[in-house]
Amino acid sequence: MRYLVLLPILLCTCGPADPDPSAAATVDEGTTDTFQQLLTDYQEGRLQLNPLEATFLGDDRYNDRLPNMLSQEYKAESRAFFQDYFQRLQQIDRDALGPTDRVSYDVLHWDLNIALQGYDFMTELLPLDQFDSPHLMIGQLASGQSAQPFRTAEDYENWLARLEDFAVMMDTAKVNLQRGAAKGYVLPRPLAEKLLPQLESLSEEPLEDHLFYSPVKMMDSLSTEDRDRLTQEYKRMVGQRIIPLFTDLTAYVRDEYLPQTRTTSGIDAIPNGEAYYNYLIKLYTTTDMGADEIHELGLSEVARLRGEMERVQAEVGFEGELKDFFDYVRTRPELMPFTKPEQVIANFESIYDRMKPQLKVLFNKVPKTPFEVRRTEAFREASASAEYNPGSQDGSRPGIFYVPIPAVEEYNVFSDEDLFLHEAIPGHHYQISLTLENEDLPAFRRNLWYSAYGEGWALYCESLGRELGLYEDPYQYFGMLSAEMHRAIRLVVDTGIHSKGWTRERAIQYSLDNEAESEASIVAEIERYMAIPGQALSYKVGQLKIRELRARAEEALGDGFDVRAFHDLVLEGGCLPLAVLEQKVDGWIAAAK
Repeated sequence: MRYLVLLPILLCTCGPADPDPSAAATVDEGTTDTFQQLLTDYQEGRLQLNPLEATFLGDDRYNDRLPNMLSQEYKAESRAFFQDYFQRLQQIDRDALGPTDRVSYDVLHWDLNIALQGYDFMTELLPLDQFDSPHLMIGQLASGQSAQPFRTAEDYENWLARLEDFAVMMDTAKVNLQRGAAKGYVLPRPLAEKLLPQLESLSEEPLEDHLFYSPVKMMDSLSTEDRDRLTQEYKRMVGQRIIPLFTDLTAYVRDEYLPQTRTTSGIDAIPNGEAYYNYLIKLYTTTDMGADEIHELGLSEVARLRGEMERVQAEVGFEGELKDFFDYVRTRPELMPFTKPEQVIANFESIYDRMKPQLKVLFNKVPKTPFEVRRTEAFREASASAEYNPGSQDGSRPGIFYVPIPAVEEYNVFSDEDLFLHEAIPGHHYQISLTLENEDLPAFRRNLWYSAYGEGWALYCESLGRELGLYEDPYQYFGMLSAEMHRAIRLVVDTGIHSKGWTRERAIQYSLDNEAESEASIVAEIERYMAIPGQALSYKVGQLKIRELRARAEEALGDGFDVRAFHDLVLEGGCLPLAVLEQKVDGWIAAAK
């Protein structure tokens, strides 16, 4: 799942929320009105600081706003916001709260503390990359196929206002790139080389084909007067503001920034980079694990999974080295059967149909939020991974599983069952949608995103395939093992790149030696880890913790263990730091004995 990452407020949060204070949690025994008001105020303040989040939540009040999140003024304002709420939280007597509110207290404390730690680093000096940057998120919204609504004349006017704010932000991005280059905060050259064509595509004419002009093609519901007026305004905005802006930015990155980029791959090469990586490990894993410990864990998991892969290799009768089997799976014609992108989408829909009867065996609760599978937009498809974007809480916008299909004839299906379980159902769609729909949670907890929990849950769901009637084909099971291997490799290569001096090329080769992904896919993944250090660690760390907690409950409860109740327990509290989740499960086990 991908979200725009600019400052700690965005690093720690995602997902829809209900801005209505009346939708806050039911009052817990032992709660205080002061604490409830703090939670309500905090959520509202976060939405005002980050109007993009509000838009994704289905809250349209701030659709015309986009504060300059790359500016020093915004950094100071948001830091003061977190400091204020941290001080306010200290005034609350945690012991006087009821059980649910104590969890909320612990979550808010962790959220505020990790956000404040992030302001020690000058992340604004690396404002753009090829994977997670403002131009990508705004481009997705501009397509008219995402969270930004385009229904009324006011919606179109809101987007014009937001685009002007975006243009100001991109002007600041260029200034920050220049400041960063002067201070040694620069991208690795391969990332800048992937960024450049994205910028170039947004600087190209003709106007009518420009991505940001897309809303003009959806004005059928507007009056003729509004349509004519807004069309002219969009022509001015795109032709006189957006295209010249990206033309200038493209020229700067190509002619001035690119020659200054670095040959090193890891974030530890920038000033204060080692400390920044340690912070990112804590942020993304919600643990105190160190880079060395995670690296060794990764090596252990890679060895275990190689053994299981070799058993599948023997089962299908392939003779040779495991690496040869990887090549065989990558290139086996039977695993690349499609000639049209629509066939890829239809295959995922058939997977869902096959598993539906078994979902009730593992889950008591299912989301009400609708769900769709869509092809990734063309402008970002070449460097995108499959991902899930949450629906709105009111159900007006479905959860969307995006699938990139840049070359359909080369699309390999061997991991599609596994991918659906992770990105769609019961992975991200169940976890996020059930959280959004849970009105017993305070609004701010329905919006938090801790990657170790969210991605850990999704990776855990990959292991449920056989319980859901999937993985009957050994190649699909091998796809699951490959996906888990992919996440184990991340523990090795992410820490290798960012703390052990590994080059991009070494990380690529390690991945090629240990997994069945194509070289092009592996290169894109390694460059993703270079762009967002630490995030890739969260999947395996979170999965292993959830597996550990399930095994602990099964052993302690024996025949009394109910997997549906366990899944309800894990999902009912929304995203939690792993230590808070562990306390919750241990309490459930103790009460059930």
